Amino acid sequence: MIVIPAIDLRGGSCVRLHQGRSDRETVFSDDPVAVALHWKELGAERLHVVDLDGAFAGEPRQSALVTKIVAAMAAVPVEVGGGLRDLQAVETALETGARWAVVGTRAALDHAFLQDVCRRYPGRIVIAVDAKGDQVAIKGWTEVVDDTVAQVGARSRDAGAAALLYTDVSRDGTETGPNVEYTATLAREVALPVLASGGVGRIEDLARLAAIPGVVGTVVGRALYTGAIDLRRAKEVAAAGVGPAAASRD
Repeated sequence: MIVIPAIDLRGGSCVRLHQGRSDRETVFSDDPVAVALHWKELGAERLHVVDLDGAFAGEPRQSALVTKIVAAMAAVPVEVGGGLRDLQAVETALETGARWAVVGTRAALDHAFLQDVCRRYPGRIVIAVDAKGDQVAIKGWTEVVDDTVAQVGARSRDAGAAALLYTDVSRDGTETGPNVEYTATLAREVALPVLASGGVGRIEDLARLAAIPGVVGTVVGRALYTGAIDLRRAKEVAAAGVGPAAASRD
């Protein structure tokens, strides 16, 4: 498993939201490119970038800044999401030089779009599913739909998606720990590479996720920015897949 630092962009700054709420924002830097270079210098093997302005607007808004970040990362691959709700928006995201486009709500709800986008960009589409427990959450996480994350994951697998990004939104930005139990269930049921997200706050959290077969990466945001998790140590634990007790030792 790899550890994937997250960069959330809003108004040109690097921010983190608490449980996705725009009114609970912490600004960590006004120079996202410098932040990306920092994670690169610490050995990041992949970067997760979200255009929050695009997510709220429904279309990409910070493509120029994303292009600069991707260029700064050089050989380190980048996945980009935020407002990718049609094929043109996905094309715009990939034109930044990103390796993967992260497509969310529409792919979860629109079966035809899911098939189409995965067919057009084979191996380059990550399907992001925000959820409360096992239920898919939409409209700023204020509503849940009948489909479960596992059902969306199965459709994503069949469509040819590169991976499934699962976020338990009740934990996102809280550092209270990820939903390990459901992440394990999901990875077992969908047989598609899973990226875990939401709530990671300690090295031990990464150790628990790394022990789950099928979880190939974990997106970490606030805990890296606050220093609760050191990226170099996190990489060691994630790569080794050691247990929580061993991970907690210096």
